[in-house]
Amino acid sequence: MEKESKKNIYAVVTGACSGIGYQFSRALASRHYALVMVSNRDKEIHEAAAKVAADFGVETLPLCLDLSQSDAAQTLADFCARLDVEVLINNAGVFSFRDVEARSMPFMELIIGLHVATLSKLTVLFADRMKQRGGGYILNSSSLAGYCAFPGIALYAGTKGYVRLFSESLWYEYRPHKVTVMSLCPGAVATDLYGLPTFYQNLGVRLGIICRPQKMVEKALKRLFRGRRVYIPYPVVNLPMKWMMEALPSCLVRFIYRKVKRFQK
Repeated sequence: MEKESKKNIYAVVTGACSGIGYQFSRALASRHYALVMVSNRDKEIHEAAAKVAADFGVETLPLCLDLSQSDAAQTLADFCARLDVEVLINNAGVFSFRDVEARSMPFMELIIGLHVATLSKLTVLFADRMKQRGGGYILNSSSLAGYCAFPGIALYAGTKGYVRLFSESLWYEYRPHKVTVMSLCPGAVATDLYGLPTFYQNLGVRLGIICRPQKMVEKALKRLFRGRRVYIPYPVVNLPMKWMMEALPSCLVRFIYRKVKRFQK
Protein backbone atom coordinates (compact mmCIF):
# COMPACT_ATOMS: atom_id res chain seq x y z
CA MET A 1 0.00 0.00 0.00
CA GLU A 2 1.29 3.45 -0.87
CA LYS A 3 1.96 5.77 2.04
CA GLU A 4 0.92 9.41 2.11
CA SER A 5 4.35 10.75 3.10
CA LYS A 6 7.66 9.51 1.69
CA LYS A 7 10.04 11.96 3.40
CA ASN A 8 13.51 10.42 3.64
CA ILE A 9 12.27 7.20 2.02
CA TYR A 10 14.10 6.36 -1.19
CA ALA A 11 13.44 4.62 -4.47
CA VAL A 12 16.35 3.36 -6.59
CA VAL A 13 15.90 3.36 -10.37
CA THR A 14 18.45 1.94 -12.80
CA GLY A 15 18.60 3.06 -16.42
CA ALA A 16 17.02 6.27 -15.14
CA CYS A 17 18.25 8.95 -17.53
CA SER A 18 15.84 8.22 -20.39
CA GLY A 19 12.91 6.15 -21.61
CA ILE A 20 11.06 3.89 -19.19
CA GLY A 21 13.54 4.41 -16.36
CA TYR A 22 13.12 8.18 -16.51
CA GLN A 23 9.34 7.79 -16.43
CA PHE A 24 9.63 5.50 -13.39
CA SER A 25 11.72 8.20 -11.70
CA ARG A 26 9.13 10.88 -12.39
CA ALA A 27 6.23 8.67 -11.29
CA LEU A 28 7.96 7.80 -8.01
CA ALA A 29 8.93 11.44 -7.42
CA SER A 30 5.27 12.37 -7.85
CA ARG A 31 4.60 9.96 -4.96
CA HIS A 32 7.15 11.93 -2.88
CA TYR A 33 9.95 9.39 -2.88
CA ALA A 34 13.52 10.66 -2.77
CA LEU A 35 15.47 9.06 -5.60
CA VAL A 36 18.73 7.38 -6.42
CA MET A 37 18.92 7.58 -10.22
CA VAL A 38 21.50 5.32 -11.87
CA SER A 39 22.86 5.26 -15.43
CA ASN A 40 26.15 4.70 -17.23
CA ARG A 41 25.79 8.10 -18.95
CA ASP A 42 27.26 10.72 -16.62
CA LYS A 43 26.03 13.99 -18.14
CA GLU A 44 22.57 12.63 -18.94
CA ILE A 45 21.91 11.18 -15.47
CA HIS A 46 22.88 14.44 -13.74
CA GLU A 47 20.62 16.40 -16.08
CA ALA A 48 17.72 13.98 -15.59
CA ALA A 49 18.13 14.03 -11.80
CA ALA A 50 18.18 17.84 -11.75
CA LYS A 51 15.03 17.96 -13.87
CA VAL A 52 13.12 15.55 -11.62
CA ALA A 53 14.24 17.42 -8.50
CA ALA A 54 13.12 20.75 -9.97
CA ASP A 55 9.76 19.40 -11.15
CA PHE A 56 8.76 17.55 -7.98
CA GLY A 57 10.77 19.08 -5.15
CA VAL A 58 12.32 15.81 -4.01
CA GLU A 59 15.93 14.88 -3.33
CA THR A 60 17.60 13.13 -6.27
CA LEU A 61 21.00 11.46 -6.08
CA PRO A 62 22.50 10.79 -9.52
CA LEU A 63 25.00 7.96 -9.82
CA CYS A 64 26.99 7.15 -12.95
CA LEU A 65 27.72 3.43 -12.88
CA ASP A 66 28.27 0.69 -15.45
CA LEU A 67 25.90 -1.97 -14.16
CA SER A 68 27.29 -4.63 -16.48
CA GLN A 69 30.44 -4.86 -14.36
CA SER A 70 30.75 -7.69 -11.86
CA ASP A 71 31.15 -5.41 -8.83
CA ALA A 72 28.42 -2.92 -9.82
CA ALA A 73 25.67 -4.38 -7.61
CA GLN A 74 27.79 -4.15 -4.48
CA THR A 75 28.90 -0.63 -5.44
CA LEU A 76 25.28 0.50 -5.73
CA ALA A 77 24.30 -1.29 -2.52
CA ASP A 78 27.17 0.42 -0.69
CA PHE A 79 26.11 3.80 -2.11
CA CYS A 80 22.63 3.23 -0.65
CA ALA A 81 23.79 1.69 2.64
CA ARG A 82 22.72 4.65 4.80
CA LEU A 83 19.47 5.27 2.94
CA ASP A 84 16.03 3.90 3.75
CA VAL A 85 15.24 2.26 0.41
CA GLU A 86 11.66 1.06 0.00
CA VAL A 87 11.54 0.64 -3.78
CA LEU A 88 14.01 -0.80 -6.30
CA ILE A 89 13.30 -0.58 -10.03
CA ASN A 90 15.70 -2.83 -11.97
CA ASN A 91 15.10 -1.25 -15.37
CA ALA A 92 18.53 -0.93 -16.99
CA GLY A 93 18.86 -3.01 -20.14
CA VAL A 94 20.11 -3.24 -23.70
CA PHE A 95 18.46 -4.50 -26.85
CA SER A 96 19.90 -5.48 -30.19
CA PHE A 97 18.34 -7.29 -33.13
CA ARG A 98 21.14 -9.38 -34.56
CA ASP A 99 22.04 -13.05 -34.87
CA VAL A 100 24.13 -14.43 -32.03
CA GLU A 101 26.88 -15.49 -34.45
CA ALA A 102 27.30 -11.81 -35.41
CA ARG A 103 27.72 -10.77 -31.79
CA SER A 104 31.08 -10.27 -30.09
CA MET A 105 31.93 -12.03 -26.86
CA PRO A 106 32.17 -8.68 -24.99
CA PHE A 107 28.58 -7.88 -25.98
CA MET A 108 27.41 -11.27 -24.74
CA GLU A 109 29.17 -10.64 -21.44
CA LEU A 110 27.60 -7.17 -21.24
CA ILE A 111 24.00 -8.28 -21.75
CA ILE A 112 24.31 -11.31 -19.44
CA GLY A 113 26.08 -9.21 -16.82
CA LEU A 114 23.45 -6.46 -16.97
CA HIS A 115 20.25 -8.48 -17.35
CA VAL A 116 21.19 -11.52 -15.27
CA ALA A 117 24.16 -11.15 -12.91
CA THR A 118 23.77 -7.58 -11.67
CA LEU A 119 19.98 -7.68 -11.59
CA SER A 120 20.06 -10.88 -9.52
CA LYS A 121 22.59 -9.50 -7.08
CA LEU A 122 20.74 -6.20 -6.68
CA THR A 123 17.44 -7.99 -6.11
CA VAL A 124 18.85 -10.15 -3.32
CA LEU A 125 20.94 -7.39 -1.71
CA PHE A 126 18.03 -4.97 -1.54
CA ALA A 127 15.38 -7.60 -0.74
CA ASP A 128 17.37 -8.68 2.31
CA ARG A 129 17.58 -5.07 3.49
CA MET A 130 13.87 -4.56 2.85
CA LYS A 131 13.18 -7.68 4.86
CA GLN A 132 15.05 -6.12 7.79
CA ARG A 133 13.20 -2.79 7.46
CA GLY A 134 9.82 -4.52 7.48
CA GLY A 135 8.90 -4.49 3.80
CA GLY A 136 9.54 -3.06 0.36
CA TYR A 137 8.97 -3.36 -3.36
CA ILE A 138 11.19 -4.57 -6.20
CA LEU A 139 10.22 -4.38 -9.86
CA ASN A 140 12.37 -6.29 -12.35
CA SER A 141 11.92 -5.43 -16.00
CA SER A 142 11.43 -8.55 -18.07
CA SER A 143 9.64 -8.60 -21.42
CA LEU A 144 6.97 -10.40 -23.39
CA ALA A 145 9.96 -11.66 -25.38
CA GLY A 146 10.89 -13.69 -22.31
CA TYR A 147 8.00 -16.02 -23.11
CA CYS A 148 8.87 -16.60 -26.77
CA ALA A 149 11.78 -17.88 -28.84
CA PHE A 150 12.55 -15.64 -31.81
CA PRO A 151 15.65 -15.37 -34.04
CA GLY A 152 17.64 -12.18 -33.80
CA ILE A 153 16.87 -11.60 -30.12
CA ALA A 154 18.14 -14.84 -28.61
CA LEU A 155 20.30 -13.08 -26.00
CA TYR A 156 17.61 -10.54 -25.14
CA ALA A 157 14.77 -13.07 -24.94
CA GLY A 158 16.87 -15.61 -23.09
CA THR A 159 18.00 -13.18 -20.40
CA LYS A 160 14.52 -11.66 -20.05
CA GLY A 161 13.07 -15.15 -19.63
CA TYR A 162 15.52 -15.64 -16.77
CA VAL A 163 14.44 -12.34 -15.19
CA ARG A 164 10.79 -13.39 -15.30
CA LEU A 165 11.31 -16.81 -13.71
CA PHE A 166 13.81 -15.52 -11.15
CA SER A 167 11.52 -12.68 -10.08
CA GLU A 168 8.37 -14.77 -9.88
CA SER A 169 10.19 -17.38 -7.80
CA LEU A 170 11.46 -14.73 -5.38
CA TRP A 171 7.93 -13.35 -5.02
CA TYR A 172 7.10 -16.55 -3.13
CA GLU A 173 10.29 -16.50 -1.06
CA TYR A 174 10.08 -12.89 0.12
CA ARG A 175 6.31 -12.43 0.28
CA PRO A 176 6.10 -13.69 3.91
CA HIS A 177 8.52 -10.88 4.82
CA LYS A 178 6.31 -8.20 3.19
CA VAL A 179 8.72 -7.75 0.29
CA THR A 180 7.12 -7.82 -3.16
CA VAL A 181 9.22 -8.85 -6.17
CA MET A 182 7.25 -8.24 -9.34
CA SER A 183 8.16 -9.13 -12.91
CA LEU A 184 7.11 -6.52 -15.49
CA CYS A 185 6.63 -8.11 -18.93
CA PRO A 186 5.67 -5.46 -21.50
CA GLY A 187 5.32 -5.94 -25.20
CA ALA A 188 6.43 -3.15 -27.49
CA VAL A 189 6.92 0.26 -25.83
CA ALA A 190 7.35 3.57 -27.64
CA THR A 191 11.00 4.21 -26.79
CA ASP A 192 14.22 4.22 -28.81
CA LEU A 193 15.45 0.99 -27.18
CA TYR A 194 14.32 -1.22 -30.06
CA GLY A 195 15.72 0.94 -32.86
CA LEU A 196 12.27 1.34 -34.40
CA PRO A 197 11.85 4.62 -36.34
CA THR A 198 9.57 7.22 -34.76
CA PHE A 199 7.03 6.87 -37.57
CA TYR A 200 6.51 3.18 -36.79
CA GLN A 201 6.45 3.85 -33.04
CA ASN A 202 3.63 6.38 -33.51
CA LEU A 203 1.82 4.07 -35.93
CA GLY A 204 2.01 1.24 -33.42
CA VAL A 205 0.60 3.48 -30.69
CA ARG A 206 -2.32 4.50 -32.92
CA LEU A 207 -3.00 0.84 -33.74
CA GLY A 208 -2.90 -0.07 -30.05
CA ILE A 209 -0.01 -2.54 -30.33
CA ILE A 210 2.67 -0.26 -28.83
CA CYS A 211 2.15 1.48 -25.50
CA ARG A 212 3.37 4.84 -24.25
CA PRO A 213 5.92 4.47 -21.43
CA GLN A 214 4.21 6.98 -19.11
CA LYS A 215 0.92 5.04 -19.02
CA MET A 216 2.66 1.69 -18.67
CA VAL A 217 4.76 2.92 -15.76
CA GLU A 218 1.74 4.21 -13.85
CA LYS A 219 -0.12 0.93 -14.33
CA ALA A 220 2.97 -1.08 -13.34
CA LEU A 221 3.51 0.86 -10.11
CA LYS A 222 -0.10 0.40 -9.09
CA ARG A 223 0.27 -3.37 -9.50
CA LEU A 224 3.61 -3.38 -7.68
CA PHE A 225 2.20 -1.57 -4.64
CA ARG A 226 -0.73 -4.00 -4.60
CA GLY A 227 1.68 -6.93 -4.31
CA ARG A 228 1.31 -8.46 -7.77
CA ARG A 229 3.72 -11.22 -8.82
CA VAL A 230 3.78 -10.50 -12.57
CA TYR A 231 2.27 -7.81 -14.73
CA ILE A 232 1.76 -7.95 -18.50
CA PRO A 233 0.58 -4.49 -19.60
CA TYR A 234 -2.34 -4.23 -22.02
CA PRO A 235 -3.23 -7.94 -21.78
CA VAL A 236 -6.03 -7.63 -24.35
CA VAL A 237 -3.30 -7.06 -26.96
CA ASN A 238 -0.24 -8.68 -25.44
CA LEU A 239 -1.65 -12.01 -24.25
CA PRO A 240 -3.04 -12.95 -27.70
CA MET A 241 0.26 -11.81 -29.20
CA LYS A 242 2.15 -14.07 -26.78
CA TRP A 243 -0.06 -17.06 -27.64
CA MET A 244 0.24 -16.32 -31.35
CA MET A 245 4.05 -16.13 -31.21
CA GLU A 246 4.21 -19.46 -29.37
CA ALA A 247 2.02 -21.09 -32.01
CA LEU A 248 3.68 -19.70 -35.16
CA PRO A 249 5.08 -22.31 -37.56
CA SER A 250 8.83 -22.06 -38.11
CA CYS A 251 8.47 -21.04 -41.78
CA LEU A 252 6.37 -18.02 -40.76
CA VAL A 253 8.82 -17.11 -37.99
CA ARG A 254 11.63 -17.00 -40.56
CA PHE A 255 9.50 -14.84 -42.89
CA ILE A 256 8.68 -12.35 -40.10
CA TYR A 257 12.32 -12.33 -39.05
CA ARG A 258 13.45 -11.24 -42.52
CA LYS A 259 10.84 -8.48 -42.62
CA VAL A 260 11.57 -7.16 -39.11
CA LYS A 261 15.30 -6.91 -39.83
CA ARG A 262 14.59 -4.19 -42.39
CA PHE A 263 13.38 -1.79 -39.70
CA GLN A 264 16.26 -2.22 -37.29
CA LYS A 265 19.27 0.06 -36.97
